[in-house]
Amino acid sequence: MSFSTKILVGLAAGILLGLLLGERAGVLAWAAEGFVRLLQMTVLPYVTLSIIGSLGSLQLHEARRLALRAGAVLVVLWGIALSFALVIPVTFPGVESASFFSTTLVERRPPFDFVNLYIPSNPFHSLANNVVPAVVLFSVIVGVALIGVPRRQIVLDVLGVAGDALSRATRLIAGLTPYGLFAIAANAAGTMSLEQIGRLQVYVVSYVLVALLVSLWVLPGLVAALTPIRVREIFALTRNALITAFVTGDLFIVLPVLIASSRTLIEQHGLAGAHASALPDVIVPASFNFPHTGKLLSLSFVLFAGWFADAAVPLAEYPRLAFTGLVTFFGSLNVAVPFLLDLFRIPADTFQLFLASGVINSRFGTLVAAVHTIAVALLGTCAMAGALRWDRGSLLRYAAVTLTLTVAVLGGTRLLFSQVLDQRYTKDQVLAGMHLLRGSVDAIDHETTPAPPASAEGSRLQMVRTRGVLRVGYLPASLPFAFRNASGELVGFDVELAHRLAAELQVRLELVPLDRAGWPEQLAAGASDLVMSGIAVTTDRASRMTFSTSYMDETVALVVRDADRSRFASWEGIRAAGPVTIAAPDVPYYVAMLRELLPGATIRTSNDIESMLANAPADVDAIALPAERGSAWTLLYPQFTVVVPDPAGIRVPLAYPLAGADQAFASFINTWIELKRKDRTLDALYDYWILGRNAEPRRPRWSILRNVLGWVD
Repeated sequence: MSFSTKILVGLAAGILLGLLLGERAGVLAWAAEGFVRLLQMTVLPYVTLSIIGSLGSLQLHEARRLALRAGAVLVVLWGIALSFALVIPVTFPGVESASFFSTTLVERRPPFDFVNLYIPSNPFHSLANNVVPAVVLFSVIVGVALIGVPRRQIVLDVLGVAGDALSRATRLIAGLTPYGLFAIAANAAGTMSLEQIGRLQVYVVSYVLVALLVSLWVLPGLVAALTPIRVREIFALTRNALITAFVTGDLFIVLPVLIASSRTLIEQHGLAGAHASALPDVIVPASFNFPHTGKLLSLSFVLFAGWFADAAVPLAEYPRLAFTGLVTFFGSLNVAVPFLLDLFRIPADTFQLFLASGVINSRFGTLVAAVHTIAVALLGTCAMAGALRWDRGSLLRYAAVTLTLTVAVLGGTRLLFSQVLDQRYTKDQVLAGMHLLRGSVDAIDHETTPAPPASAEGSRLQMVRTRGVLRVGYLPASLPFAFRNASGELVGFDVELAHRLAAELQVRLELVPLDRAGWPEQLAAGASDLVMSGIAVTTDRASRMTFSTSYMDETVALVVRDADRSRFASWEGIRAAGPVTIAAPDVPYYVAMLRELLPGATIRTSNDIESMLANAPADVDAIALPAERGSAWTLLYPQFTVVVPDPAGIRVPLAYPLAGADQAFASFINTWIELKRKDRTLDALYDYWILGRNAEPRRPRWSILRNVLGWVD
């Protein structure tokens, strides 16, 4: 059995085992991680020695010519990659969307730091921490400096021996590939949930098909059009490395194999002399610093996120997106993508979709990156050796085939989505399906405000214990703090805390609806013992009633129509844009804050949030709502989105208004809130009700053992 066959058998067996065991295949995660680490072990030292040794063996004029010609090849490949990234949106159908609150709305990420990434103050620190760009720059500088050093051959001989030793170690480790890929495939097939990509299917399918087109034809076809090397020769020699890169999702670990394969192809066709045939040892490690085609294809996610969030990037902005993306993609995608989302005013919480899409897309992106690496090595070496051929017929055939395949892939994908894709909006159903995380206590849910109970002597806490009932007031339709789900049950962040407070007091619970305009008077009259409904603390309210300590902060934000979000990106921009009309809750503190931030704005007040959203007149430009509750409302009204204008960070505390001026009761509630903060109850409820984590019940991963054979629950 050939080694390639062993790899395919191991891969297939791993997938079958993962499907058989489901999540139980996760026990192989240690073997999968161990194999990847073994592959990584020798790569960075090999890259360092390879660059220094290969550059050091060149003449100065050769190094200069290499930089120019290999750089030109890289620019051509960048152009191809950006072109495909920018045409992917052709496949996207229409969709409505909204999301729960995300902390990314208010977080501001540090700027991209080129200096720390590329210029090492301590190369040994960069080596130890796997900072590849800094290591490569250090190696390039040392290699270039070695060119003019007398007796450099002594050092080159040592570097050559060390490089050969590392290559041999890599080959020994590569012998474990069938077993390593078996563990990786079993772990991935058993634990990867298809639900993770449920609403990402448009982007995932489009990206995968384009990635396959680029990796299987566009890049190798370009090599075949410009050199005598055939496409099938490339894949015959590199398929094992490509499979390994695809399954592991790691390009770095196959660099030595790709370098050796490129060298072999150059030598087989006699495209360069004995000295120039070693150029892949320089070109591949050096080009690893620069954005590859697989990474640049990820630029399409910014366009997808804009389409998904109804904040599409205009066609006129594509050149700026391409240039900015190319520059920022020199670093980590997890830094570059949020930066681009912010730059083009796309909701930052869509970054979570990018992370989810990486479950599949990262592997296809790595496959493209591996083929890109081969193309750079072969074309760069041929350009350096003057072996590129400019045959008009070959280039025209390549262009015609590429155009035909591109139209077929993009058009076929768009047609597929239009015929079979169900893009019905369901986030409102997720919100309506939420329920209390823990069982509720014995509770009476009043439909109208009942008469206050007869007053009794003693503190409020004594009164609650004496009557065996805790009366909690709430404001109806106060998403996500107090609202009714699809079953008509009163649920929400504060409703859940009310049940827990009653349970810990060992009393029954009465939930009392209060008037949104007159609740302070109702509380003062004793309609409830406290109000738990996302009540903001204001100066005026604090002067007239007793509040508990704050249990949460909300962020000042605006809810705007999807198409208008860029107009409200900053407070300064809103002021400069001219007169605007903003609807706001009838809370003097909010109104005063808005007048201070936007002196020229017209403020309309209303206590009916749902009416403001459902019947927002055309002359109302925005609705002032905290980001946390505004996000929940946009789940019901997805034509709106939440914007936190820069500079972000204006916060308003939430607390519980208490009946009377009973300091003993206030002290008790404050202590209870602190207990709930310490035992992480507040964190758990925040994750569920505010961030929407696990709002959709998680089902066990499908497996043959559970779903077909029925041997396990």
